[in-house]
Amino acid sequence: KKDLPDQLEKELNERQGHILERGRQLLSDLIIKAVPIESSKSTYVEWQLLSTYQPTSASCKTDESPGEVNDFNNTNNGQTHTYNDQQYQQNDCSLSSLGMTIKCRQCQSETLRSDIQLDQGFKNDMKSLVIDCSFCQWTGILNNYQEHLDQSHSNVKCDYCSKQFNSVNKFNEHKVFECQQLSVDCILKDFGCNERIIRAEREDHYLTEQHQHALLKIVRHMLSQLNDRQTDIDLPRTTTTGALNPATAQLEELYKMLNILVSGIETLTNDEQRLAKESLQIQMTLPTLIEELSKVKLSIEESNPFLEGVKCNQDILNQDLVSLQEKINDFQYVTYDGSLVWKITNFQEKMIDAQSERQTSIYSPPFYSSPNGYKMRARLYFNGDGNARRTHMSLFFVLIRSLNDPILKFPFNYKVTFCLYDQTSAQRHIIDSFRPDIKSSSFQRPQSEMNIASGIPKFLPLEVIQQEGNPYIRDDTMFIKIMVDFEDLHKTLLSYALSLNPGLPMHIQQAMIKQEAERRSQLRSDE
Repeated sequence: KKDLPDQLEKELNERQGHILERGRQLLSDLIIKAVPIESSKSTYVEWQLLSTYQPTSASCKTDESPGEVNDFNNTNNGQTHTYNDQQYQQNDCSLSSLGMTIKCRQCQSETLRSDIQLDQGFKNDMKSLVIDCSFCQWTGILNNYQEHLDQSHSNVKCDYCSKQFNSVNKFNEHKVFECQQLSVDCILKDFGCNERIIRAEREDHYLTEQHQHALLKIVRHMLSQLNDRQTDIDLPRTTTTGALNPATAQLEELYKMLNILVSGIETLTNDEQRLAKESLQIQMTLPTLIEELSKVKLSIEESNPFLEGVKCNQDILNQDLVSLQEKINDFQYVTYDGSLVWKITNFQEKMIDAQSERQTSIYSPPFYSSPNGYKMRARLYFNGDGNARRTHMSLFFVLIRSLNDPILKFPFNYKVTFCLYDQTSAQRHIIDSFRPDIKSSSFQRPQSEMNIASGIPKFLPLEVIQQEGNPYIRDDTMFIKIMVDFEDLHKTLLSYALSLNPGLPMHIQQAMIKQEAERRSQLRSDE
């Protein structure tokens, strides 16, 4: 630096000051905030432009009342420049951190803030100016305006959001800085983004393509200017390293920041273009999908009757399956000798069902008098039927229609005997029998699936089987024997016949009954 002429050193110092000042102006013209945004594929920085500094039109919030103006002037090169206090404070708010000067609106000369002096005389002149009220027809001097606002406009309502205010000052602050429903110009209006937006929707507007392109245009212009200034100082930098290090460092930092800004905006723009292409593809595919969906709906509607038919057939098949299962179970117990030992399980559950009337009765498996004979079954009412309800267990006999009915004799007139087995060694069986009433339809040839059941309504008092430890219910199971007496056994032989071991073959039981009858007849003859 010592080897340079004084003129070159002075020129370099002026250029350094100019570069630093221009860098600060660029930063003040564009206040940028970095916001991290997570996308589906990567994380990038979305740069949102929040505000711009415009010395000739922007306003700054001050403590002064509306209408009161503090004025000052400064003298520069023999010229007097007058500024109001609001403009001064505005520049102070935006530029004090950068140490910038204030530019006169009329002659465009710049003056350091420290050189500005207040003009109290001009301030007093301003107070005597005649003004009109912006809310009513009042006219008066500026000095009385605040008093008028306090007296006549203490309850002001915002036309945009309907919020009430107790002072005009607060209303003005709200309208300028806070009202979210107020329509405002985009902060990049002077750079091509001319859309007016509602303040509450600014964040969404910053993401629009129009705003992003305007922002990218500004940043690229700033980079171009910085590149020009970088080129201007490259040649003398080798000989003025000591003098330009601070300026160069600040410019390089600014240059790096703007490069990052451009990179982030370009990434955002690329992602926006990609999403726009994907959205277009989806919009092109959507009509096809809608058409296919309509076809699927139509197919479903056409299939519904078929599915309903299938469901109906399935219900019929289920009923047939249940009927078939019952027949299979019946065949397991079928007999052809006019008698049946009926095993009834889950007695307590069936009794509860009968008492609650969910299922009052059950049928026994069918049995036959012979392979070509009558088809019969029994019906048991656990909780009684008719006048025996809730007092006795009712047991009935039922004739069932069969293929052999055309060759059989009707009415059915054979005595029917019921026996409830005592499952202990005492063998105190409960036995009762009845002879059919041949005039009753219950014993005529069946015309339907089954005749009306007929028998003994008061077969067994309920209190007998409700006793704890009664011999007729063991392991929740009871046994009932139904026997049709085709030989007209004597009443005294019934108890003997029913006391025989049911496990013996029927012909053996019949032989034993015959022998017992002969023995008893011989005893009566000897007497």
